[in-house]
Amino acid sequence: MPVETNGGYDEGYRAVSSFWGTEPGSLVSDFLTNRGASGLRVLDVGAGEGKNAAAFARAGADVEAVECSLSAIRNGRRLFPDQGIRWIHLDALETRYTANAYDVVISYGLTHCLPSESAARRLIVDLQSALVRGGTFILVSFNSGSHDLTAHPGFHPLLLDHAWFLDVFDGWQLEHVSDSILFETHPHNNIPHHHSLTRLTAIKP
Repeated sequence: MPVETNGGYDEGYRAVSSFWGTEPGSLVSDFLTNRGASGLRVLDVGAGEGKNAAAFARAGADVEAVECSLSAIRNGRRLFPDQGIRWIHLDALETRYTANAYDVVISYGLTHCLPSESAARRLIVDLQSALVRGGTFILVSFNSGSHDLTAHPGFHPLLLDHAWFLDVFDGWQLEHVSDSILFETHPHNNIPHHHSLTRLTAIKP
């Protein structure tokens, strides 16, 4: 049975019909601008309301979106009704991923919602195996830098070092890597806060 994340996100999905907006994340936008996506097989894991999945689908990709929050999926189907996203209502850790099945894997804001370092490593390795050789892994996650969690009462994110993410992609071609602070305000509670983020785009060898 899918487990709703305890980051305040499911509460946000129920309160606001477009919690994350409709524009894709910066790494997804960069990929689509530089390469396009026609005919690509894409897996978006922890897809939220589907803004990244929808951007790939609009660009001609065949997209599957795994999401544990039914509220997020309901919002996504309303926001992107004609994009042809195949929604999968499952916990990412309980999903079986077929080896060498995708050209692009997206994990935007998922790793820090996982229960342990071992679970995070296992999931990333499974997702890496799901990529074809030469495929692209796009990942964004909280890391162990500075955070203000006042907008996330009761949430205890998994905060792994930036170096941990680089290690798990050792031997891959890193097209983009950054360790930076994001300042944001969620629309359901209007509390300004910040997070330290690892962002990376990696090509499978």
